[in-house]
Amino acid sequence: MSSISQKTIHHYLRHKKKFPHVWCPGCSNGIVLGAVIRAIAELKYDKDNIAMVSGIGCSSRMPVYVDFNTLHTLHGRAIAYATGIKFYKPEMKVIVVTGDGDATAIGGNHFIHAARRNIDLTVILINNNIYGMTGGQYSPTTALGDRSTTTPYGNIDPVFDICELAMGSGATFVARTTAYHALEAQAFIKRALEHKGFSLVEIMSACPVIYGRLNHKGDAVEMMKQMKENAVPIAAYEKLIEEEKKNKYRRGIFRQIESPEYTEQYQNLIYSLQEKQGVQE
Repeated sequence: MSSISQKTIHHYLRHKKKFPHVWCPGCSNGIVLGAVIRAIAELKYDKDNIAMVSGIGCSSRMPVYVDFNTLHTLHGRAIAYATGIKFYKPEMKVIVVTGDGDATAIGGNHFIHAARRNIDLTVILINNNIYGMTGGQYSPTTALGDRSTTTPYGNIDPVFDICELAMGSGATFVARTTAYHALEAQAFIKRALEHKGFSLVEIMSACPVIYGRLNHKGDAVEMMKQMKENAVPIAAYEKLIEEEKKNKYRRGIFRQIESPEYTEQYQNLIYSLQEKQGVQE
């Protein structure tokens, strides 16, 4: 179990200004917030050297509650803003908190190209399979046949596997877990923060008030049980027969490789050009 105290957690929160939070009862976002704070506390990062950036959505409210340098930006543009921060202050630890819709629908272009370039960002993608805050519309991860306010008769769109999308785009650290596996989420976030390059941690989460209600998945406790039962470690998942894989998905670290980081390469290019032209810093 983590040795991080409640007092330490409060050290990282704007608890005197911004609470109570706006998340619905049973929402997993608070669990993820706790995992993020504990991972940062274990690494002993200076909170003044952290920037947390988000777009629009339930998960994107997280920067409002933490005592870091924060930006609550436009829908789908969190990674673009975070890229600007990283270029201007490459020594800063830049975290993007986003959702399945924010990152892979309107923000999909920024997502794939930040991964392709291997920009040193830690992207924590909270996947609740729906647009929770903006009206309950279906997202790129809403399951086939599931209902939303914009697919009242069932979704017919194919589903994105976000981890596969990230790896196909070139991400150098890719992991998936669930809000039920809170300590695992903390460990994956810690490893992602330590990794130099584009890091994705996808955290499957419960939205009982909208997604759960529309699809008769039960209350928050029942949805947590479903995460416990359906999220299978990678090695165990590969041993299942096809029939057993129905409604199951893999969790674990899919990729962790070393590759040149983009902002460092960019700075090296500047230095080399300055040297050729005899420019003094």
